[in-house]
Amino acid sequence: MTATKTWNREEFWGLGYDFDPQWLLTPAQQKLQAALINVCASVLRPNAVESDRELIYPRKNFEALASLGLLSLFVPKEWGGLGENHTFAAMVVETIARYGCPSTAMCYTMHLGAVAAALFRCHDNPELQQLLKRLDQDVLIGTLSYSDPETGSHFWYPVSSKAERVASGWQVSKKASWTTSAGFADWYIVQTTSPEFDGNYADLSCFLIYSDEIKAEPHKWDALGLRGNQSGTLHVDGVTVPFERMVGPKGDGTASNDEIVDPFFLLCSSACWNGIAMGAIDIAKRHVTRKKHVDVGMRVADYPTIQDYFGEAIIDTNACRSFTFSMGKLMDELTDHCDWSIHKDLAALPRSAYLPWYWQIKFAAAKNVAHVCDKMLHACGGSGFKKDMEIERYLRDGKAGWVMGPTNEVLRQFVGKYALLGMESLDYWNQSVNERVLHNEVKKLDADGKRKLAESLLAQAAEEEAKPAKTLVSSSV
Repeated sequence: MTATKTWNREEFWGLGYDFDPQWLLTPAQQKLQAALINVCASVLRPNAVESDRELIYPRKNFEALASLGLLSLFVPKEWGGLGENHTFAAMVVETIARYGCPSTAMCYTMHLGAVAAALFRCHDNPELQQLLKRLDQDVLIGTLSYSDPETGSHFWYPVSSKAERVASGWQVSKKASWTTSAGFADWYIVQTTSPEFDGNYADLSCFLIYSDEIKAEPHKWDALGLRGNQSGTLHVDGVTVPFERMVGPKGDGTASNDEIVDPFFLLCSSACWNGIAMGAIDIAKRHVTRKKHVDVGMRVADYPTIQDYFGEAIIDTNACRSFTFSMGKLMDELTDHCDWSIHKDLAALPRSAYLPWYWQIKFAAAKNVAHVCDKMLHACGGSGFKKDMEIERYLRDGKAGWVMGPTNEVLRQFVGKYALLGMESLDYWNQSVNERVLHNEVKKLDADGKRKLAESLLAQAAEEEAKPAKTLVSSSV
């Protein structure tokens, strides 16, 4: 691999390969990375300005990615894909966000998540297999739709969605508050409660839905940053799909969440935030090494304060990058470099054992990107406010990291609660009774209040006994 990073056939104006963990990549991966940087320079980055200004979905950028075979990044080689691994996927997303277009990087992250969800359960499903073989040739963009308008970033509770078995297949109803590429993707992996749902939100199912089966309102999309990713509402209004459009068996949604959707989304979105941070550093370096203060005979880069800003930003961002790539490496080791055949065994869920680590990389990257972009704007002074420098766009794009679900508030509480009280205390599916809190609240009632509460509970118990049996909740003290 050449030691010189190029940009439009000239030496790159940002940080060189000296500050990139190139040792993580094979020679073939390094070659593809260099080709992608060139495509970012010639296609993706110019389009990023237009996407941001005019709220334009970056389909032209996806066409450029397809020309490199990147829509089929995870698809096995025997199906015409690149057969690549998790580590390289993180590097590709980071590269797109850093050198090209952060909105495209986020749309691509969701595409990779959808592809992974399809590959997870494609082994006996010809419908999924045919779709996966056509991704680059037909530029078929996929995305995930898991959010719900009633539950916010707790997307694993699709309370506004359902599926029912009918004679010809599955009747799917889905309402999503946030779906990246909504109305622009060609296919969607959506999650709903399972057919014959009985109130247990651990019972979820996934379905393949095509673009002509959804309703979206992209004209309503307008946001602070990532303005090209069109993360708007999505509605699947009682659409009947064939039986083979269920992705995996009924009730497989929980396994898909824990083994695929969370690990892939958190890995690749973390890479996106890291790429935005590195992109801001690149842009700021170009400015401070060229801008001169003639009154003192110094460039901005010559001031110790500016050097301190850059040193801290690079060190912090490379710590986040190393953390992210280490999780990619772990995922590679767990799956023999993303060998999808291991999932012919439905019980094979090796990635899911490390969920708390994926939560941590997203929190760290999303926290860091906001700080770094802010400091790089400070380093550039008043010039950083000008749109033509692009710092302000990267700053706006990076702000999305903290609030994108699972939000950083949710993740840090998950990690803290898990560390202090154990994994079962997270009560993912709202099934465990916190008896400490329950008994403490009951103690506050006087005798009459306790009597009324008891009467109310006995009436509810009688109502439930008259209904078909449901899964019992457990007590967690």
